[in-house]
Amino acid sequence: MQIFGVDIGGSGIKGAPVDLDRGDLARERHKVLTPHPATPKGVADCVAEVVGHFDWSGPVGITFPGVVTDGITRTAANVDKGWIDTDAGTLLGERIGQPVTILNDADAAGIAEMSFGAGRGRKGTVIMLTFGTGIGSAVFTDGRLVPNTELGHLELHGHDAEKHASTKAKEDEDLSWHHWAHRVQKYLAHVEMLFSPELFIIGGGVSRKSDKFLPLIEHVRAEMVPAELQNNAGIVGAAMAAAGR
Repeated sequence: MQIFGVDIGGSGIKGAPVDLDRGDLARERHKVLTPHPATPKGVADCVAEVVGHFDWSGPVGITFPGVVTDGITRTAANVDKGWIDTDAGTLLGERIGQPVTILNDADAAGIAEMSFGAGRGRKGTVIMLTFGTGIGSAVFTDGRLVPNTELGHLELHGHDAEKHASTKAKEDEDLSWHHWAHRVQKYLAHVEMLFSPELFIIGGGVSRKSDKFLPLIEHVRAEMVPAELQNNAGIVGAAMAAAGR
């Protein structure tokens, strides 16, 4: 069974049909740059371009980098503030002309990892963290999602943690892997103090380079592993949501 998944990020919007039996992309993904400003209309046009690239007809799952409740986007940390309280489900559905399911981006990635990746079969508290333009989070207890946790906005050194420890912060400040790993360690220790997870799954594009920073992180008791689906997890999870899984 194939369903289309789209992952809206702060820097790029990517999507592809997903084979839900394998939990993997059925075709090579298509990516376009996120418009700046990332207004609802501008992003909707880009989503339509990604879906149209495959001439897709059928349900589409779409992730959003913020809180989503019943198709309404409630926050907009790394996109235009015009998204706040927008009926994104209706907007995107009308723009692409297909039935749409929309959910938080990290929640989508976590759903995919818990079903097909590093969290498969894991019980207890598992926290997926996606490092990119910001830091997204998905919290699971015995495999059940606690949606819209947004742990990237926990306060760390007087600021949102994602301003200090995201991949964007590493790039903007030209941090070495060692320096950035130290920041990530402080963030993980803070999250661990609050939630005591058994497992951290580290996702986002930087998960492809996990060998450069995960071995440098110390003083965190929880097991830490890179996301197995890496940066495709959001697309897979979006498709799963659209299929009601």
